[in-house]
Amino acid sequence: MSYRTILGPAALALFAGYFMIPTALKAADSPEITKLLSDAKIEAIELKSDAADVESFTRSSSNWQSYSTRLEMVKEHINNTGKLLTKLKDAEATGSPWQRTAIKRIEPLLRELADNTTATIKHLDANKDKVHLPEFQDYVKTNYELATDLEALIRQFLDYGTAKEKFEESGSKLEIQN
Repeated sequence: MSYRTILGPAALALFAGYFMIPTALKAADSPEITKLLSDAKIEAIELKSDAADVESFTRSSSNWQSYSTRLEMVKEHINNTGKLLTKLKDAEATGSPWQRTAIKRIEPLLRELADNTTATIKHLDANKDKVHLPEFQDYVKTNYELATDLEALIRQFLDYGTAKEKFEESGSKLEIQN
């Protein structure tokens, strides 16, 4: 038996394996985590919108009830996002590296937003007649900025995941064509 007869199939298998290994080693994105992140993005968009409404009240003659009503909506979106974060953390081990990073980065920002919202509500409850003073307006502005950051963070991670998926699909097509 010649070396050529043995090496031909072995070389072909080695060559094919060379192109297949990187694909096999790629950590697959978890569809469950992607769905939960999409749900969190929807909550974050609504949260940002409500926080923007509260922030806009600082430039009007809105009374404390207007603030209170909208802040309760903000709180509800934060709680809903927190529930989604709990599910994300439960599924974290099944995620790809970018998904695990997203979960780790969302958590402290959401916690800070929740703490600031709680402080804002407490301040409002204790100072209902002082909603137009700078101290309360600073709470509200910080809340809006944190909500904006949370929405942007989640959106950017999802955009990255979409771009990564498209890139990998185009890479797979190139491998098949070659």
